[in-house]
Amino acid sequence: MIHRHSDEKDEVQELWADSAYTGEDQENTIKRYKVNNKVHEKGYRNKPLSEEQKELNKGKSRIRARVEHVFGFMEQSMNKLYVRSIGIQRASGFVALVNLTYNLFRYEQLVRLNGIGVPNWKS
Repeated sequence: MIHRHSDEKDEVQELWADSAYTGEDQENTIKRYKVNNKVHEKGYRNKPLSEEQKELNKGKSRIRARVEHVFGFMEQSMNKLYVRSIGIQRASGFVALVNLTYNLFRYEQLVRLNGIGVPNWKS
């Protein structure tokens, strides 16, 4: 499945995925495209994950969760990320505005939840 979305330009990229993307076929694809493997490791019957593997998976999960929450917010709150435009420049501009909107919502949430005061711009 990974090979459908990969090409030579992916050599320096990192592949982040859960343990569903493990296995011999995926490993061969990752090696063929020289992608930096950040896929979760998977435990098997009578061969559980070591503590080091669990810690590595935990670190990977933190990053993936942060990214997935952003896309989840955009999908749930911002018209499901549909980009309806003609041309790459308009689509890129739309995506930039969606990202800006998300950042404003996130800033408001951080201010509200952490009690951070808004600076006094009048002085």
